[in-house]
Amino acid sequence: MQHPPIVSREDWIAARKRHLAREKELTRLHDEVMAERRALPWVRIEKDYAFDTPQGRRALAELFAGRSQLIVYHFMWRADLGTGCVGCSFLCDHVDGANLHLKHHDATFVAVSRAPLAVLEAYRTRMGWRFDWVSSEGSDFNFDFHVSFTKDQLETGKVYYNYEMTESSIEELPGLSVFIKDEAGAVFHTYSGYGRAGDVLLGAHNFLDFTPKGRNETTIMDWVRRHDEYEAAPQGCCGGQAAA
Repeated sequence: MQHPPIVSREDWIAARKRHLAREKELTRLHDEVMAERRALPWVRIEKDYAFDTPQGRRALAELFAGRSQLIVYHFMWRADLGTGCVGCSFLCDHVDGANLHLKHHDATFVAVSRAPLAVLEAYRTRMGWRFDWVSSEGSDFNFDFHVSFTKDQLETGKVYYNYEMTESSIEELPGLSVFIKDEAGAVFHTYSGYGRAGDVLLGAHNFLDFTPKGRNETTIMDWVRRHDEYEAAPQGCCGGQAAA
């Protein structure tokens, strides 16, 4: 690993303060963008979406579980591989800790996938997750929110994803959508993000962003495995000394 220059403590403080100014710029910009996001217009949901849940068939409005805000993670179920997406699994490893707090801030989290409920439940049990995961199989939900694609769409070589036509050869891609329900029970779509929109939820990445080696990627998330598929960390893992 080629490292930056070695300097005195005084020079390090000067460099760190310059970087701190940039960090503060980023924080202020982040706050501005989040305010813009909250001010986005809403779209009323008119279609009657239904989902298979462990409690039976449920409408979108019922997924709110008594709260006014609903966060939906569009989890890629890789039917071609017979398993859940590695990246989506990585993200969902971060959900349960936060979910305890979300429930006390008027927000419900649910993962949605276009796969049989029994298949999703088996994978959820394997991963040890506690959050709600429901099936949109047989519904237009995934297609309407542009995370699932028909064979005809895929045959063209491009699909509508992340608000533009993009190349794709697989029928599922990830995303996150947010809904709100008013006092009369009407449901509105307030936000959807795709691609790296969910990156901020990846706590492990955010920890690694503080370190000199960072995420240590050559391509997007190439080091990530399902949490039960990692081998034991060897001595000197990734060029460093493993903990005893």
